[in-house]
Amino acid sequence: MNSEAKQDGNIGAGNRFRALPQVQRLLERPGAAPLIREFSHAAVAATLRAILDHIRATLRDAAAPEIPAPEAMLARAGEMLREARRPVLRRVVNATGILLHTNLGRAPLAPEAVAAAAEAGRGYSNLEFDLAAGARGSRMQGVEPLLRQLTGAEAALVLNNNAAAVLLALSGLAAGGEVIVSRGELVEIGGGFRIPDVIRQGGARLVEVGSTNKTRLADYRAAITPETRVLLKVHRSNFRILGFSAEASVAELATLARAHGLLVMEDLGSGTLADLRPLGHRHEPTVPECLVAGADLVAFSGDKLLGGPQAGVLVGRHAAIDPLRRHPLLRAMRLDKMTLAALEATLRLHRDAPQRLPVLRMLGQGEAELRARAERLAGLLAGAAEAIVVASEGHAGGGALPGEGVASQAVSLAVPGLAAEELARRLRLQQPAVIGRIAAGRLLLDMLAVSEDEVPEIAGAVRAAGEPA
Repeated sequence: MNSEAKQDGNIGAGNRFRALPQVQRLLERPGAAPLIREFSHAAVAATLRAILDHIRATLRDAAAPEIPAPEAMLARAGEMLREARRPVLRRVVNATGILLHTNLGRAPLAPEAVAAAAEAGRGYSNLEFDLAAGARGSRMQGVEPLLRQLTGAEAALVLNNNAAAVLLALSGLAAGGEVIVSRGELVEIGGGFRIPDVIRQGGARLVEVGSTNKTRLADYRAAITPETRVLLKVHRSNFRILGFSAEASVAELATLARAHGLLVMEDLGSGTLADLRPLGHRHEPTVPECLVAGADLVAFSGDKLLGGPQAGVLVGRHAAIDPLRRHPLLRAMRLDKMTLAALEATLRLHRDAPQRLPVLRMLGQGEAELRARAERLAGLLAGAAEAIVVASEGHAGGGALPGEGVASQAVSLAVPGLAAEELARRLRLQQPAVIGRIAAGRLLLDMLAVSEDEVPEIAGAVRAAGEPA
């Protein structure tokens, strides 16, 4: 047997290490030339070394499989190089039934917001430049007037998320003093974000009042001391307390705060500008309502019910906002130009055409529309899968509308020879990835967050996933 044959085949367990081809020999094979042209000699060589290292590690096991042929190694190198070139952050089709899915990026942006972000990123912009005056301008110049107009606030600030907004506010307004909060509002939301931790990080001391289910105005009044700075109210974004319960309203807290020279702040979480009742949902307190009730400062997210990019928004009175403009943390939490552009475009839509915002449009869908979309998908899957249209319950997600389901429609899917978990895995690896949920041993593809344009994409992904591996 010549040396080339020894390197190309598996010649027995005792000689498996010696049977591995050299990297240089692999690079000289005809199949390597196209890879080198596509990726470079260095990249192909490094990938082949990694493949050979992996094979060496497996050869230590007496039950190791045979050494792959050189052509198989080159093919694997091509797969690895192409996978490494693909972006990690990719588009997915959200068929989970959760609109503001935190793991999937929360609110999808309106086309106008996407276009605005792209325009801002394409070149230079007047990010901090006043074109009329020819001098340095404010980074808030595009969004603050719109926020004042939409909420009725005297002033506004935007930061990189709502946690940053709350931290900045407490650091700037309560550091060294006390913040009074109801025990029933000391919440934890996703990622271990806890209100008590944020208060401490802001340099303030937490004062808990009331009980988990009942906190009265008198509890706040009794806790006020000369060290008190802020009465904080927190919207319970991801749960509800029902039954034997009571809480003080923003209006009551505002009256108490005025009498003692204090500030009232509300963390509204996924705060909405619009009344959701016309869309068929339970009333959620809106940002303008909180300000009218007397809150000095309201904090909320930009990428939840507002329907924009990730951002934290602070709106309220000058007395609460102006000290924060000079706080050193503000620079560390500020938004970049593309996010500001997308946020400004989103706010303009709230003012001029809210029906164009994807989140509000999806929340307003009727069951007939959703069922028609599900039936269309089921029809496209005829012959490829068992697809049954079923009633489903979706959710707003993102801490919005806690405890309230959203009536939806879904396609219950089964592909012969594939378990639901394997089908879900294969769909996650498609382009674009399709994410559903498993129920009763079948994969459910919920239509609540699926657009009409995505229906044929889902059908193609299911057909591809059902092909033999």
